[in-house]
Formats: sequence, structure tokens, C-alpha cells
Amino acid sequence: MLRQLLYLMVLGAVCFAALTYLFATRPVGLKTSPLDFEITLGVGLHGASRQMVDAGIDMPAWQFAWFGRVLGRASQIKAGSYEVEAGVTPWQLLQKLTRGDINQGEVVLIEGKTFADFRQLLDNHPDIRHESAGMRNAELLAKLGIDVPHPEGLFFPDTYLFPKNASDLDIYRRAHLVLSRRLEAEWNSRAADLPYRSSYEALIMASIIEKETGLANDREQIAAVFINRLRSGMLLQTDPTVIYGLHQFDGNLHKKDLQADTPYNTYLRSGLPPTPIALPGQSSLHAALHPAVNDNYYFVARGDGSSVFSRTLEEHNRAVARYQKRKENPG
Repeated sequence: MLRQLLYLMVLGAVCFAALTYLFATRPVGLKTSPLDFEITLGVGLHGASRQMVDAGIDMPAWQFAWFGRVLGRASQIKAGSYEVEAGVTPWQLLQKLTRGDINQGEVVLIEGKTFADFRQLLDNHPDIRHESAGMRNAELLAKLGIDVPHPEGLFFPDTYLFPKNASDLDIYRRAHLVLSRRLEAEWNSRAADLPYRSSYEALIMASIIEKETGLANDREQIAAVFINRLRSGMLLQTDPTVIYGLHQFDGNLHKKDLQADTPYNTYLRSGLPPTPIALPGQSSLHAALHPAVNDNYYFVARGDGSSVFSRTLEEHNRAVARYQKRKENPG
């Protein structure tokens, strides 16, 4: 009797193992291939099984949940967006869900771009849930809890990965949080006696440096020029601020543009413009708060990306004559 019972137990174990193996290794049916599905936070293994079936994976939800529990994976399911293709098996599905092998989207925000560029990038991204659609900039900032009237410069240029169908508001929040933390770190370690009343003014300067820099190694030198001008009460006279303030720009800065009295025309108005003019990167944030120490007040582009820096207007005029002439008559 005991031998028969033992035999039945072994036979049952073998059958159980065989059935489990067949279920684990047999490809499941998919409504489409590839198939995207979402596992929401906190649903657990049974809820995840149900969500996969509802999304178009043809398998018994209870059986997948049972399979995961047998293998001790019930508490390891990770929320996110996933993608599977024809031929996927329950074993591969379980591996994917417990590894958190989510299907990610990507947004690349480049230094020197504007907030308008960033917003258009997110608005046109096919893998993002567009919750900010139709919002004015002021409404968007209020939704994000940002107590600044203008969005320019408030988001850090970087590569952002996200689960597919993530909210655009989440990406805005992340980009703003990164900017805030990096600006705070640079502000807290800033050089002494800088002519800024707040970290926001430093952010404005960083955006100007970002737009004026053709060669990375020149950033601290360019920062020094503008800071020396601020200290002495000179006009900043920087073209990128003028361009930012224009309603339309055809790619060439004209005399009438320099005479247009906008809040961003630093040829006519003293001090910094009222807001940043672009999204500055880490190097420009650092340069704005750790400038070179010199008495240069001028610079002109050589035409190869680098700049020539001068202490006096006379030196600057000679540099302009030399390099602008070369630019107009190459070779």
C-alpha cells in the first residue's frame, strides 16, 4: 500500500512537472505582433495576468498566475509598459515581468534648444500620453507646481527614457527637477562676488553663454566677458538675446532688429534680459557661476568655432577687422 502511494506521488509529480513544462514553453497566441501591454503599479501577479489577457495575450490568466506562484515570483512583478512578439512563451513573459524589461521610449533634449522646441518634441512623440495638450504655458507651469511666470530655461537638456504611454507631465517634472538640483548645486558652490541677485539670474546668464559658445573651452571666458560688463554697467550687447525677443527671425540679424526695443534687446537695455533665452546644459551652468577671472570685455568669433577675447575696444576692433574680413573673403 505504501509502495503504491509512493508510486502515485511520483507519478503525480512527473505529470505536474510535465504539464508545467508544456505550459511554460508553449508559445501563447497574440492578438497582434508586436503587442504592447501595460502592467499598472500594485496590481500583483493575478492582476498582471488579467491585464495581459485583456491586452490580447491568449492564455488562461489563472494558469499564468499559478505558474508564477509555483516559481516563487509572485512578489517580483514590475509595473511598466512591455512589448512582446509572436512566439513568446509564458516562461519568457514571466522573465520579462520580473526583470522589469519594459519597453521604453526616449526623448533627447539638446543644449541650447528653447522651451518651445521641447514642447514640440513632446507633443509630437508617439509614445507619450499628451496630458498637456491645449494648455497654455502658464497653465502647464501651474499644473507642474512651478512658481515662475515663464518656462524658458527651467528644464534640463538630457536624454530621458520612459515607459511607453508615460505622461508628458511626468517628463516635464523630471526635466525641471534635474535642472533645479543642478542649478542649486552650482549656486551653492559659486565663486565669490558674482553680480547675481538670485540663482534665476545665474540661469539667465547660463542660457546666454549656451547660445554664444561655439567652442566648449570658451565658456568660462565668455562668462567672464558678460560678468565684467554687468559689474561695470556696460550693455551686454549679445545677439542671441535680441533674436529671442523677435517675433520673426529670417536667419540674418538686421539693423532694424538691433533697434527694436524689446525686453530682450541688450543693445538698448542694461542688465540681463527678463528670462533665460534657451535651455542651458551643465557646462554653461557651471561657467555662469565659475567664470574665468580676467579683465576682458569683448570677444569675436574667429570663424572656426573659437573666439578672440580682448580687454579694450581698440583691441576688439582690430580683432573684428581681422576675422570679419577673413570671413567675408575666405582664402
